[in-house]
Amino acid sequence: MEKKKLVLIDGNSIAYRAFFALPLLNNDRGIHTNAVYGFTMMLMKILEDEQPTHILVAFDAGKTTFRHKTFQEYKGGRQKTPPELSEQFPFIRELLDAYGIARYELENYEADDIIGTLSLKAENDGYEVKVISGDKDLTQLSSDKTTVGITRKGITDIEEYTPKHIQEKYGLTAEQIIDMKGLMGDTSDNIPGVPGVGEKTAIKLLKEFSTLENLLSSINQVSGNKLKEKLEEYKNQALMSKQLATIERNAPIEVKVEDIFYEGFSSEKVMSLYKELGFNSLLDKLGDSATVEQQHELEEIEFHIPEVIIEDVFSEDNYFYIEILDENYHYADIIGFSIVNEKGHYFLPTDMALQSETFKNWAEDEDKKKTVFDAKRSEVALRRYGIHLKGVDFDTLIASYIINPSETIDDLSSIAKRYDITNIQSDESFYGKGAKRQIPETLKLAEHLVRKSLAMLELRGLLEDELTKNEQDELFTELEMPLSLILADMEACGVKVDSGRLQMMGKEITERLAEIEKTIYTLAGETFNINSPKQLGVILFEKLNLHAFKKTKTGFSTSADVLEKLVHDHEIIEHILNYRQLGKLQSTYIEGLLKVINPETGKVHTRFQQALTATGRLSSIDPNLQNIPIRLEEGRKIRQSFVPSEKDWVIFAADYSQIELRVLADIAGDAKLIEAFKEDLDIHTKTAMEVFHVAKEEVTSNMRRQAKAVNFGIVYGISDYGLSQSLGITRKEAGQFIDRYLNSYPGVKEYMDDIVQIAKQKGYVSTLLQRRRYIPEITSRNFNLRSFAERTAMNTPIQGSAADIIKKAMIDMAVALKENKLKTRMLLQVHDELIFEAPPEEIEILKALVPDVMEHALELKVPLKVDYAFGPTWYDAK
Repeated sequence: MEKKKLVLIDGNSIAYRAFFALPLLNNDRGIHTNAVYGFTMMLMKILEDEQPTHILVAFDAGKTTFRHKTFQEYKGGRQKTPPELSEQFPFIRELLDAYGIARYELENYEADDIIGTLSLKAENDGYEVKVISGDKDLTQLSSDKTTVGITRKGITDIEEYTPKHIQEKYGLTAEQIIDMKGLMGDTSDNIPGVPGVGEKTAIKLLKEFSTLENLLSSINQVSGNKLKEKLEEYKNQALMSKQLATIERNAPIEVKVEDIFYEGFSSEKVMSLYKELGFNSLLDKLGDSATVEQQHELEEIEFHIPEVIIEDVFSEDNYFYIEILDENYHYADIIGFSIVNEKGHYFLPTDMALQSETFKNWAEDEDKKKTVFDAKRSEVALRRYGIHLKGVDFDTLIASYIINPSETIDDLSSIAKRYDITNIQSDESFYGKGAKRQIPETLKLAEHLVRKSLAMLELRGLLEDELTKNEQDELFTELEMPLSLILADMEACGVKVDSGRLQMMGKEITERLAEIEKTIYTLAGETFNINSPKQLGVILFEKLNLHAFKKTKTGFSTSADVLEKLVHDHEIIEHILNYRQLGKLQSTYIEGLLKVINPETGKVHTRFQQALTATGRLSSIDPNLQNIPIRLEEGRKIRQSFVPSEKDWVIFAADYSQIELRVLADIAGDAKLIEAFKEDLDIHTKTAMEVFHVAKEEVTSNMRRQAKAVNFGIVYGISDYGLSQSLGITRKEAGQFIDRYLNSYPGVKEYMDDIVQIAKQKGYVSTLLQRRRYIPEITSRNFNLRSFAERTAMNTPIQGSAADIIKKAMIDMAVALKENKLKTRMLLQVHDELIFEAPPEEIEILKALVPDVMEHALELKVPLKVDYAFGPTWYDAK
C-alpha cells in the first residue's frame, strides 16, 4: 500500500515565529519581508524533510472564536499584531498559492481546531500525520500516528513531540496536556488556570490523580492546605481553562484530506514571487528542477585560458574580475581572474597571473582602464602579492549602490538580475553554501568568472546612463570612486592594538562583573542566571513585584527599554543594566578585538563597508570600530588599546562639531539657526532661549538639556513620543515643546513639510551631493509605515549630507597629506571623526592643516567647525 503522509502547518504561529526570529527586512519597494522569508525557509525545510503527499496550512479566521462565549477575556492579554507583520500575511498566502499548497481558515474557529479535526480524520484514514507549530498547545494531538513538531530557537529547529517524548519530558500522556493547561493556565492565551499552580505542581498532581476531574473530586487527598484551598476556590476556573485549552477535533470544516494532495510547485510562479520580494539568495534554492531549469537558460560563451600571459591578453579598456571567495578579503586567497575586452574573453589562473611580470605591469598601468566589481576589495587583495591596482575607472558595485542604496547587493549576479541580464549564475548557486561550498574544476570556474566580466560589460552602459539621468556622475566619479582607494589604503594600513592592555582591561571587567553579580544576588535574595530572561523575569516581576510592561510567549520581557523604565523602582535594575553592558564589552569588544588582531602586524584591519547604508554613511566590520560604546568609562577605556604603530608617534583625532545641525541650518535656510552658527553661539543655549522665551543668563542646565534633546531629535525626525521617552516628560509636554521649537525656527518647520511633499511626489529624497534614498512607504496606507517614511524623508538629507561631507574631507585630506609630503597616516573614520597617526614633529602642521581641510570640504551657508586633540592613544586624543 502506498504511503500517505499529511503535513499540517499552523500558519499564524509560524508567521509570528519567523517575524520575531529575524530582523526587519525590506525589499526595494519598502515592504517588510522578514516573516515571509522565515516562513519560506521553514516551508522549504518541511517539503525536503517530510516529503508529504498531502499538505495544508491553517490560519486563524479572526479575533473572536467560539471560546470567547465561554470566556470573554480569552487571548485578551495579547498585544496587537505589529503592522509590519500584518502587511506580510497577503504575501505568505501568495507564497502558498505559488507553492501549490492548500490553505484554509474557518470563521469562529482557530487554526488549531482545523489542524485537530483534519489530523483525526487523517489518522482514521490511515495517514501518517505531521503537525508543525510554534505553539505547544498542539502537543495534545500527538499519537502513534501523529507527530507534533514545535519550533524552537528560531524557525527551522524543531522539537518532535511523540507520545514517548511527552512521557519522557513531562511524565504525562498527550491527553493529559489539556489537564495540565487547565491547572497551570496559559499566559499567552490568557487562560487563567489555578493561580499559584505552575508546570511542576500541575505535573505532580496529574501523576497522582490522572485527570483534572479526578483531582477536583478528590481535593481532600491533596497534600498542602494552601494548595487545597486554591483548588477548591478555583475549581470552576480550572474546568473552564481545560475546556478553553482543548482543541476541537470535530470542527465543521469543508475541506477533505484527500483534496489537499500535494503535486509540487511551479518554479515559474515561485521565482516570480521571489523576485518581487527581493529573495535573491533563494532564487537558486528552489530545488533541483528549478536550479537545472535556470542553469539551462544560460547561453553558451567562448573563453580562452592562455598558456602564458602576454600583452595580447590586455587592451585599453578591460572588464576585469577578481574572485575572492571569503568575505574577509584581507586573509582570503584569490582563486582566479577574468578579463573581457575587444580581443577576447580570458580566464587567468591565480598562480600564472600573480607570478607574471606582464600581469603586474598591466594591473599597475594607470592608462590601461579597468571596469571592476568592488575596487577596494580588489586592491586590498592584490596588495598582499605586492601589486597595486591602478587605472580603475568604473566600479559596478559602487555605481549600483549610488543608484539605489536600499537594494541588497549579494554579488555581481544580484545587480545583473536587476537589469534582466540572466547569463550569469549567483555565487551561492555556483559554489554551494555552508558545508557544501566548494570550488569546481578549472573549466567550470573559468566559465563562471568570464560570465561575470561579460555581465560587467553589459552593465556599465546601463549604470552610466542611470547615473547621468539622476545627476549623480559627480557623486560617483569625484567622491565614491576616489574614496574606495583611500579606504583600501586605510584598511591595508590597519590600526595597532596593544593586546596586553586589552587583556588587562578584560581581567578588570571580569572582576567588576563578579562584584556586580554578588550585589545582584544580595538584592534578589538568591542566586540565579542573570543572563536568562526567564529567570530574571521571575525575580523582578514575581519575587520583587515590579511592574511588568511587556509579556511575551515565553514569559516577562526584560529588554533594555523595559528595565530603563524601572530604574527608579528598585536599585537592582541599575546593577543589571551595568552587568549587561560590561558583559557585552567583555565578549564583543575585548574578546572580539583580541580574536581579530593580525599576528603578523599586531594590527586590526577593519573592513569599511562603502556600499551598505541607505544614508551613505560608512560602516565597519571585522572588527566594527564605529560601535565601541563610549557612554561607560570602561567602554571609553577600550580606546586606550589603540596606539600608534611607530615608536614615539601620537594619535591625532579631529571631529566635526554638530555637523548635522549645521547641515540642517543650511538645508532649511532658517535665519535664526544660520545666525546662531555664524556668531558661534552655543546652539543648545540659543534654542533654550527661543523655546522658553528667556535671556541667556536665565537658561538653566535642565532647559539646555531639553533644548539639546529636541535639537538632535529634530535631525532624526523625532516624534512627541520619542522626545517624551528621552526627557522623561509626558507626551503632551513633548508635543508642546516640539511645537514651540518649530515656531521658533520657522525655516525648519517649512523644510520638514516640504521634504515630505517632495518625497511623496518623487518617491525619493536627496542629499546636497545628489545621493538619493528611495522611500516607497511614504504613500503607504499603513499609518506606522507612513510615519516612519516621513521621519526618514526628514532626516536622510541631513544625515546623508553629513556623510558626504566627511567623505569629501577624507579625499581632500589624502591629497593634502601627499602634497605636504607628510608621514602622517589616516587610520579610521568613525561617524564625524577622522583618526590619524603622526610623528610628533608634524603635529603643529596638522593642528592647522586638518581643521582647514575638513572645514572647507563643502561650503555651506554656515561655517563648519572642527575640534581636534592628540595623545599617545586614541583614548587620550579626545
